[in-house]
Amino acid sequence: MLIGRSKEQEQLLSLLKSDQSEFVAIYGRRRVGKTYLIRQTYKNKFAFQHSGLAKGTMEEQLEEFQYSLISAGMQQVPKLKSWSQAFFLLGQFLATLPYGKKVVFIDELPWMETPKSKLVSALEHFWNGWASAREDIVLVVCGSATSWIIKKIVRDHGGLHDRLTRQISLSPFTLKECEQYAKKRKLGLSRKNILETYMVLGGIPFYWSLLQPKLSSAQNIDELIFAKNGELRNEFDALYASLFRSPQVYIDIVTTLATKKIGMTYTELRKEIEIDTNIGGKLTDKLEELEQCDFIRSYPAIGKTKKDTLYQLMDNFTLFYFKFIAENIANNAHYWTNSLGKPTYNTWVGLAYERVCMQHEQQIKGALGISGIETNVYSWTYRAKTKKEKGAQIDMLIDRGDDVINVCEMKYYKNKYSLTEKELENILEKINIFEEKTKTNKAVRPVMITSYGLVDNEYANEIPNQLTMTDLFE
Repeated sequence: MLIGRSKEQEQLLSLLKSDQSEFVAIYGRRRVGKTYLIRQTYKNKFAFQHSGLAKGTMEEQLEEFQYSLISAGMQQVPKLKSWSQAFFLLGQFLATLPYGKKVVFIDELPWMETPKSKLVSALEHFWNGWASAREDIVLVVCGSATSWIIKKIVRDHGGLHDRLTRQISLSPFTLKECEQYAKKRKLGLSRKNILETYMVLGGIPFYWSLLQPKLSSAQNIDELIFAKNGELRNEFDALYASLFRSPQVYIDIVTTLATKKIGMTYTELRKEIEIDTNIGGKLTDKLEELEQCDFIRSYPAIGKTKKDTLYQLMDNFTLFYFKFIAENIANNAHYWTNSLGKPTYNTWVGLAYERVCMQHEQQIKGALGISGIETNVYSWTYRAKTKKEKGAQIDMLIDRGDDVINVCEMKYYKNKYSLTEKELENILEKINIFEEKTKTNKAVRPVMITSYGLVDNEYANEIPNQLTMTDLFE
């Protein structure tokens, strides 16, 4: 049951019609569905497939590769002593197969690299010296250790430099795709349920596959996260350990970013984060890898320079972990169902809704009818310099190519939201401060994105563009 991923499937299927050999790397965070996409697309019709062993020694990795060659149909495979030998034999085996494209799928490639194994150089030689000279090989590699895939394959500066013919970054599901998945599995969830579940789990297909139809949305969260043996109870540590060989610095980054809702600049982060030079890499590399895995986003502040770019923690599960799991000393198996409607929950759900809106900026642009217009999405903050001044913070600005700037206000409420006179004044005052401090010549217009819309009153009529959570599901 493959939901969404039509663009990615189209890319993978097009490789079968190519007049050259193709080398594709697929990467993305743990549990996002990389392996499932590949197997569903090619329907398990592989000339050869292999998966690395978690924490296996080089001898164990080579032994498993030997078994994969035997399983594929190769006769009399000797005991493998090196990766050069392993890939040489793979080439020999593929050369015996009938005419037509031959899909070679190597899953969990990063796990196969052990100290001094020379795995990457052997893969380079296999591709550069044999496969790329043919027209019938489709080599697909992926793995949970996204940082390894990006560093060693996607952005390699050695023998694999610019050798990839395709690369696919697999992102989490959107709300629409989660709704399609929920319907397929007959989970019986309303859009409100789906939205609030998304605020906790994000769009990670595997997490959604754990939801039980017999339980409510809140009961499922309790069962998965707060119950003693919940399947996601220890997911945070497993998540970062699977993606990054040395996860602590990445955990330090997201832990620091979790303290700043609007985000932090590189300079601010540099003061907080220490990079162990023995591990290698720079803070910029770590930030880029976190962004590639959809944990954080980088975005410019309007009117500021590149060095003022903000990095903001966006991963729903990570943020939920810091807010409710890390310090859940009560150890209450029904913590989440008991939290519904309480002040802590209400504060969280409001902030989480803002984040989900930001994750669906394309849907917001579509609802505003500006999908075809060039746009940039920013945030903007002005800190008052004197006691007489007022500061302002705008979490989402859409700067449009048609000389309009939309200031987005996001409010989550269980019913239609009643905009008050004071709130309207605050929105208009925020816009006035923005216009004054940025000296913009563009028209600045407010947009309200609420859960169920605004109550029709005299203040709501001052907001020309009103969207609801329904627009986020498009």
